[in-house]
Amino acid sequence: MFAQSNGNAYQAYFNRYHRMAVEQMAKYGIPASITLAQGVFESAAGRSRLATVANNHFGIKAGSTWTGPVVYADDDAPSERFRKYRSVADSYEDHSLFLVRNKRYAGLFRLSMRDYKGWARGLKSAGYATNPRYAEQLINIIQAYRLDRYDHLSLRDVRRQTTASQTTAPIDIGQIGCCNGSCYVRTQRGQTLRDIARNFDISERRLRKYNEVPKGYKPAEGEIIYLEKKRSKADKSLKHHIHIVRPGETFHTIAQRYGIRLKTLYKNNGLTPAAHIQAGQGLLIR
Repeated sequence: MFAQSNGNAYQAYFNRYHRMAVEQMAKYGIPASITLAQGVFESAAGRSRLATVANNHFGIKAGSTWTGPVVYADDDAPSERFRKYRSVADSYEDHSLFLVRNKRYAGLFRLSMRDYKGWARGLKSAGYATNPRYAEQLINIIQAYRLDRYDHLSLRDVRRQTTASQTTAPIDIGQIGCCNGSCYVRTQRGQTLRDIARNFDISERRLRKYNEVPKGYKPAEGEIIYLEKKRSKADKSLKHHIHIVRPGETFHTIAQRYGIRLKTLYKNNGLTPAAHIQAGQGLLIR
């Protein structure tokens, strides 16, 4: 896959610029996953001549209305004019404005911010790039690096990560994911439910309820902690799926793994909270 062949450079790019993408999403309603995928692809992970000389991460050309500085580069034709920016942040901002102000992209803003496939295909259909595989390449990048997890964040989430006090264990945005439609964070060493609750502006009591754990519960390093209520059913793709219990697993860890409530797991298997499970046992997930 194209994205995998650029592994380390791509991941470094996302680590460096994901906050900018989420900020743009909060301001203009453009999925952060799309902004990141376009940025990393158009700029060759920040290593292209346009990116290094002009801070241009999105390959935006300098049309007749552009009054700022320019650089020249070969593209569809030799020595074409491209916009030059003072900073990468200016490039991200201008990319958003370019989409917002251009009527041919208006249809994109009627799509859900969670519909990255629709956005990728819409960009290609609207003529953002001449590459016939442009939409497919963006989608491949998003899926390979799970960039859609950033589409579930708010600007407040990112700012809280940056400004959290030293007494609160920091949460790496890269540790955030989604399962069965519910977002979660994987805990770091020594991190408590109170730490997570503070960072995401959720009451500790509610966090315990979401994760079905008692007061005073201490999560282990790397444990999944949901930031919103889990679903009552597993994803449709798991219909008739049997989970084989591994050593050390519990009803709770299995429910967390699939993003479902404990009562669902018990009900699916005709069991009660008093039941015991053992390694090798099969449990119906949906």
